Amino acid sequence: MSTINITVKVNGKPRKATVPPRLLLSDFIRQNLNLPGTHVGCEHGVCGCCTVIVDGAPARSCLMFAVQADGSEITTVESLGRVDSLHPIQQAFWEEHGLQCGFCTPGMLILAYDLLQRNPNPTEEEVRDVVSDNLCRCTGYQNIINSILKAAGKMRDAEANAPARADVAAVSKMEAVQ
Repeated sequence: MSTINITVKVNGKPRKATVPPRLLLSDFIRQNLNLPGTHVGCEHGVCGCCTVIVDGAPARSCLMFAVQADGSEITTVESLGRVDSLHPIQQAFWEEHGLQCGFCTPGMLILAYDLLQRNPNPTEEEVRDVVSDNLCRCTGYQNIINSILKAAGKMRDAEANAPARADVAAVSKMEAVQ
C-alpha cells in the first residue's frame, strides 16, 4: 500500500506524518497523534462526536481523509483546557450538567467553541441551531444549551476583565522596579 507525507498544525503544533491515503482524519488524530478526545461514533458523519475545527470551520473528522487535511490547521477538544485548568466552556458544561455519558461532549464543546468565537453573545435560538448538528442521547439538549449560554457569559466577563488584569499586572511590575 502506498503512503503520503502530510503536514498539519494540530492545536498549534506542527505535525508531519506518513499516512495511508484512506486513513480517516479521526483515526489519524486518535491513533497517530494520540489525541483520543475526538470520539468516533457513527462513522457516517451523522452524530457529530468526531467534530473538529479544520481551517476555522467545524468538520466531521470521520468524513475526511487525513491526506485531505494536508497543510491545514486543526483544532481538537484537547486544545480547550486541562483537568487542572478548564476552559470556560468546559467549566460551564460541568456547572450546568451539560454532559452525562460524555460521548457527544467533545463534538459539542468544539461546536460551542466555534460558535462563541464567531458570536460571543448568541441567543438561545442560535445555540439550539448549532447543537442540533450533533446527536446527544442522554441530556435532552437543554443542559447543553444552558452550558453554552453560561460559557458565553463567562467568556465575555473574562474579556471585559482582561484589560483591568493587564493594568494591575503592569502597575505591580512598575512598583516592583521602584
